Amino acid sequence: MSLIKSISGIRGTIGGKAGEGLSPLDILKFTAAYATLIQSKKHPSKTIIVGRDARISGEMVRDVVIGALLGMGLDVVDIGMATTPTTELAVIMENAAGGIILTASHNPKQWNALKLLNEKGEFLNAEEGNEILRIAGNESFVFAEVDKLGKLKTDNSYAKKHIDQVLALKLVDVEAIRNANFTVAIDAVNSVGGIVIPELLNALGVKRIIELNTEPTGNFAHNPEPLPQHLTEIAEVVKKQKADVGFVVDPDVDRLAIVTETGDMFGEEYTLVSVADYVLSHTPGNTVSNMSSTRALRDVTEKYGHTYTASAVGEVNVVEKMKETHAVIGGEGNGGVIYPESHYGRDALVGIGLFLTHLAKSGRKTSELRATYPSYFMAKQRLDLTPDTDIDALLNSVKKKYAAYPVNTIDGVKVDFPDRWVHFRKSNTEPIIRIYTEAPTQEEAEDLAQLVQKSIG
Repeated sequence: MSLIKSISGIRGTIGGKAGEGLSPLDILKFTAAYATLIQSKKHPSKTIIVGRDARISGEMVRDVVIGALLGMGLDVVDIGMATTPTTELAVIMENAAGGIILTASHNPKQWNALKLLNEKGEFLNAEEGNEILRIAGNESFVFAEVDKLGKLKTDNSYAKKHIDQVLALKLVDVEAIRNANFTVAIDAVNSVGGIVIPELLNALGVKRIIELNTEPTGNFAHNPEPLPQHLTEIAEVVKKQKADVGFVVDPDVDRLAIVTETGDMFGEEYTLVSVADYVLSHTPGNTVSNMSSTRALRDVTEKYGHTYTASAVGEVNVVEKMKETHAVIGGEGNGGVIYPESHYGRDALVGIGLFLTHLAKSGRKTSELRATYPSYFMAKQRLDLTPDTDIDALLNSVKKKYAAYPVNTIDGVKVDFPDRWVHFRKSNTEPIIRIYTEAPTQEEAEDLAQLVQKSIG
């Protein structure tokens, strides 16, 4: 059993004793603590949006969360199965006081989580997250009396509202996409993407859609993290059925991976790079991604004469840096596109709309478009943590070992070599240390990761 409390929310495995996993009791306590924080802000609305992905535990978690919110005297709009970005937009559209997304994102099916939003439909910051942990730990929440219980409303219209919002974006050209006559394959890993992505593609004028794993059962057909080793099925389908492009989303549809017409990976790092290239070609401005993302975004940004800035890992950190630098596009190298013209959240629907427009207007094949960008190669490895792991000592050993090179410690330890880099950091979502490297070739990236691991014992 695992229970992780971090800037990314409250995440854990289902089952086991309270306090050791995401049990109903833990869900209740953290929801009540969140409600207490929201009430302290004295927002004019007392409405909270609740949306969930298709996980098997989703109904159970939803019922506990909604019951706790109503019991705290807050009103709830249950938008049903909904993507993370849809739930974020619903908070804005409802002028709500906040929102809770019930999803463990890319984690396997035994996991679920509470992703907590503020009144802007954005993730809570570290200070607010720590306050929730304090309230939950002390159980310093007070439930409402019977005449002050909250009210529940169900609204299943937000998927369509989200799609309509994507279609209304100035840089999404439905006519260009329709005229390109694309064949698009999708893999929605048996979650909410299977509901909303086909609807989006139809609305964008895509005439032929090849659907894989679109039934939202929560029984994921493969590991739900959209990494190349998990995407062999769609790669074969794209090639055999002569699709122009393949799209893969994670269970809550805030990450977008792309497959070229040859069945090769476009590279999740290059989802943001390609979308940023298109946006920057029409909109002057700066860009932001996190420290673990490819240097290619910096290169593309500088091509247009603008400034790239790296943030600490975590969507809330990226958003904060985007606002600070007035970035017109940003996100994370895991396929997460944040486009402020829509909202400040990673959004695969927005990513698809912008990418298909870019592809249509470029007149290129997907593989040809990919070839226009600087080629860096990344290795993403992990060290599993044990109770005996001294994380600080491990990170300090990396820092000392490579002190001769530029070292950034705002989020773990990142070492910049002249033509490559390595980044060690503790995951916000799993009990692991992530080791990301980037180099001129894939072999060199893998070798660098192995070299650094061996050098610290």
